[in-house]
Amino acid sequence: MVMDINEIREYLPHRYPFLLIDRVNELKLGESIVAYKNVSINEPFFNGHFPLHPIMPGVLIVEAMAQACGILGFKTVNKLPADGYVYYLVGSDNVRFKRPVMPGDQLHLEATVVREKRGIWKFACRATVEGELACEAEIICAERKVA
Repeated sequence: MVMDINEIREYLPHRYPFLLIDRVNELKLGESIVAYKNVSINEPFFNGHFPLHPIMPGVLIVEAMAQACGILGFKTVNKLPADGYVYYLVGSDNVRFKRPVMPGDQLHLEATVVREKRGIWKFACRATVEGELACEAEIICAERKVA
């Protein structure tokens, strides 16, 4: 199941400059997702992180992985933000950064469902650039009705 940016915007409430998923390449409901983010020098955070050696902030790499998890969760339970639902990032464990992510990189994001119970999801996540591990983490998200 491939998703373009228009469909991604239906499943994530985020918008520029905080929408960090450009495309979904694979999605297996209840199992896994593979997506990517094209990292451009035009990203607003590069103005200050760091002007002479721009690297994507680690917290945004984690956020990109969490957004991929949110898409997988929404698609699996067949709900949308427009229905008044949101996936909150409520935890991250065993986060490790292995290489910097720089302008021009394509950040590949993978998430696999570890478990789901009463709207609390745990995912095993990896972010890679050209096959090289940039970050790995366990991400915990909570599905909540907000409207």
